[in-house]
Amino acid sequence: MPLSLLDDLRALAPTIRKLAPQIEQDREIPASLIDQLAALGVFRLAAPADCGGLEADPVILIRVFEELGRADGSTGWTAMIAAATGMALGHLPPATARSMLEDPHFLIAGVAAPTGRATPVEGGHHVTGRWAFASAGRHATWLIGGALTPAGPRLFVMEPSSLTFHDTWHVSGLRGTGSNDFAADDVFVPDDRTFSLAEPPTQSGALYAFPALSLLALGIGAVSLGIARAAIEDFTELAKSKINPLTGKPLASRPTAQTAVAQAMALHGAGFAYLSEAVAAAGPDTASRALLRLAITTATTNAAQAVNLVYKAAGGNAVYDTSPLQRHFRDIHVATQHAMVSPEVTETVGAMLLGEEVSSVRI
Repeated sequence: MPLSLLDDLRALAPTIRKLAPQIEQDREIPASLIDQLAALGVFRLAAPADCGGLEADPVILIRVFEELGRADGSTGWTAMIAAATGMALGHLPPATARSMLEDPHFLIAGVAAPTGRATPVEGGHHVTGRWAFASAGRHATWLIGGALTPAGPRLFVMEPSSLTFHDTWHVSGLRGTGSNDFAADDVFVPDDRTFSLAEPPTQSGALYAFPALSLLALGIGAVSLGIARAAIEDFTELAKSKINPLTGKPLASRPTAQTAVAQAMALHGAGFAYLSEAVAAAGPDTASRALLRLAITTATTNAAQAVNLVYKAAGGNAVYDTSPLQRHFRDIHVATQHAMVSPEVTETVGAMLLGEEVSSVRI
């Protein structure tokens, strides 16, 4: 299924590209496109196979997220968050996961940061809190919120109908992700819908042995690489059609344009190869996890550098709303702001490589 899914997504990509300006204007993905992605199984990629998910290999996830990011940054990001968050079902009782996946519109999203508070009661917890950056939240059938309990932080899976949404996502890029805030006010969450990533998963498949934080983070690098590939392709098209009125030659004939597109392609290729290799070699030990996070951060950084190169080489044409290059530029520079690929990640890995003691919690 995952490999045929790539073919299906490539066939859907032209439709997504045409929708991209409207997606940005509306600040969310249209329900019809969400339904198409759900029907293809995108949101089940990291959910347990024996419960109705696809339980795809992380290397496949990279290819899927990169392909969707290439079609549209906001669509890629939304799909990536929803698909990767599906790994949470591997930490829930199988019967609970199975019942969630019975819904053909299944889409789980949320925020792991423990910005809520949870009070234990008989049979579960009462959860109160507010969570920011909830990409795909408006389309979710289930939302996760991290909260502090007397025993430590846990994750709680809540029904959207019990939550309040706040229209906060007024931003420079990735506007179509609809990453608004949501809040819970004393919402009861039963015991079978709460878990901790510090506890062993309920599923034994290889996907759930993969470092949980890295599984959630790898899509950032993959979608970013997709945005870079789209920027390179759009610049290539522009370079062939943009004619210098003084010389009559296309932008493509200029050495600066040629150098920019070659360097951008190299940055994309290096980032994709490094990320793919690190994911394939990932293990549970601290050193392996740290190097994987470095590869994810590097892929994101490389993608931003690639977009910067072709954006600058495009000249004044790139600043107009009608140019997709300006959207790629804004989208990629929102992606680089995510905490999962912050400079602190590189600092932590560097400290480990130099023999300094680092906290495994950060990676």
